[in-house]
Amino acid sequence: MENDDQSARVTRPDDEERVISQPSPSPTKDREWRRSLPKYALWLSLAVLIWFVFAAFGPKFGLIDWRTGLGFMIRDAGTILIAISALFAAIAFLFAFLKTPKGPWWKAAVAFAIPALLFVGLLSMKAQAEAVPPIHDVSTDLRDPPTYSAQTMALRSELGANPINDYGTPLGNLEMWANSDDAALKVKNHADIIAEEFPDLQPIVIGQATEEQAFDAIVAAMGAIGLQDVRRVAGSNTVEGVAETFAFGFKDDVVARVADGQIDLRSVSRVGVSDLGYNASRVKELREAIEDRLKSE
Repeated sequence: MENDDQSARVTRPDDEERVISQPSPSPTKDREWRRSLPKYALWLSLAVLIWFVFAAFGPKFGLIDWRTGLGFMIRDAGTILIAISALFAAIAFLFAFLKTPKGPWWKAAVAFAIPALLFVGLLSMKAQAEAVPPIHDVSTDLRDPPTYSAQTMALRSELGANPINDYGTPLGNLEMWANSDDAALKVKNHADIIAEEFPDLQPIVIGQATEEQAFDAIVAAMGAIGLQDVRRVAGSNTVEGVAETFAFGFKDDVVARVADGQIDLRSVSRVGVSDLGYNASRVKELREAIEDRLKSE
């Protein structure tokens, strides 16, 4: 009996020593990654946000080409990055609530909100593109739209900008729309589309104001709505300016013509097939700004 007790006393310390010598899992380290998930999810979402900001403003400052920013970074890779960051944020949010220890759930919520807002922005852009005709040239005169100066045309040619198209030519006969699948669109010309989609783009009647007052009103109005390089073209009856979008830095050439007791306006994008309706909106804004100034004369 004593031998058995002694044997037990001898072997028990060895067993305990063997157990003690084996590393035991640390509950803190084992679960720390769960607590860190919301933080990592937030970092990922912020990285995706920076990606989109660079895609939108990189072209504006000449850091990347607009096709890279809008085409690859936003349209192609952007949707994938949104999906990945949203999924990771959702998983982090669930772990923050359902697992122990609970993590900072608000970080996971913010991490999910960022790609969600980016996705809503992409959907809004898509809806806007589908709501307007895919053209980038609008005018208040559909038969004889104002023309640009030789200086502006030379600059557009140097930059490889969109050609200035004839308003009477069907879109299907123009290179930019030749491969379109929209047969109904291809048989229409610019004049048809503008008349149908933007019927409120009408010339401005000068009224009692003189032509000189009209030119002054145009120059002031162009500056007021944010146009750059506003100048009255020497030896002509036109005023020109350049508009630049906040994101991507897309530039559009704007011209106003004073003739026959009225003012006609035109705005044409330098790049892109569709302008998402920006040129029509700009012409409307400029028209209202000019009218306000003529009324005060």
